[in-house]
Amino acid sequence: MANSTFNSVTACRITLILYVLYITIVTARVLPYTPENSIAAIYDTSKYGVLQLGNGLASTPQMGWNSWNYFRCDFDEKVIKEIDDCWSEPDRDAEGKMVPDLKAFPSGLKSLADYVHSKGLKLGIYSDAGLYTCQSRPGSLKHELDDAALFASWGIDYLKYDNCFNLGIEPQERFPPMRDALNATGRAVFYSLCEWGVNDPALWAGKIGNSWRTTDDIIDSWESMTTIADINDKWAAYAGPGGWNDPDMLEVGNGGMTYEEYQAHFSIWALMKAPLLVGCDVRNMTAETYEILTNEEAIAVNQDPLGVQGRKVDTQGPDGCYQIWAGPLTGQRFVVALWNRCSERATITAKWDTIGLESSTSYSVKDLWKHDYVSLNSMTSFSAEIESHACKMYIFAPAGAASAA
Repeated sequence: MANSTFNSVTACRITLILYVLYITIVTARVLPYTPENSIAAIYDTSKYGVLQLGNGLASTPQMGWNSWNYFRCDFDEKVIKEIDDCWSEPDRDAEGKMVPDLKAFPSGLKSLADYVHSKGLKLGIYSDAGLYTCQSRPGSLKHELDDAALFASWGIDYLKYDNCFNLGIEPQERFPPMRDALNATGRAVFYSLCEWGVNDPALWAGKIGNSWRTTDDIIDSWESMTTIADINDKWAAYAGPGGWNDPDMLEVGNGGMTYEEYQAHFSIWALMKAPLLVGCDVRNMTAETYEILTNEEAIAVNQDPLGVQGRKVDTQGPDGCYQIWAGPLTGQRFVVALWNRCSERATITAKWDTIGLESSTSYSVKDLWKHDYVSLNSMTSFSAEIESHACKMYIFAPAGAASAA
């Protein structure tokens, strides 16, 4: 996205062109986050920077819209501006080149990219590190140089690269050739690996791509969303500016979860510095969906330039279903989420030592969904009553900062 938050103008653009992507030059943290107190033990980023592609992109997680969750293969150039499979003809042409589906994209993808760029936005496309895509269209394995050059000639800014029909070749061998091919074009292309987390890509993908899928595909359900959040959480130490853990797209607005569950979904994805890729039909959003997806304060957490992935720092209650997720932000602030994954309303308490706050310091607490302060001077702990499956998201800041503002 050209700006780091959604607003009413941006929302109109999403409705009209259905794709935004956030790509900027890396200017943020370039070394592991190493505070001098107990925070370091809680928010370990020691693995970040060990592997880093360094292609000048992804200073903050990508934001945008993706066609797959809602439209699958039922789309055309009037609705799609980030193409996730099914955009090409079933076969390459006589010269071995990919060909856009002529029925869906009669104007061609170069024309589509020009239109998107005229709006100040970026265009993404999809391919696969295998013989075929997951929907049996041509893959890019052994065609990396030709396909990357073709994408660049169209003006593509972003590539999602999938993992189907991979012939059993290790991903560490299949994914780097496309990185090299994209770099050889001279065009800055955000490289999003979609390896499904099979071979723990957080351990090796940082030198290859700008983001890497840590999990299998998300499904529009509470069970899928919570499971994926937990899997992504364990790789927090490896993420940072230039390379991000990707727990898959947002399901907000697709109908499989409640309002509280979708709000929790968006809150935790924002806190985890996950890509915020909207996956619903943005032309027909409900007021509740719009409210969630355009929460500028939650988006600002995701795009905070410190770039430390927030994580689960404490669990309480039956089976650990009262959860505290947190992470440091710029300006000595912290984001804190109190998440009730139990079946009944509960009071959840976050203690300063659990979050990594100074025990002698008082903090203001701002509710990012109410957009208002709920405390201006909290000491040692903070508690809130949370409905079942709901998540409340807060910014904690040294008390003087709120009164000064």
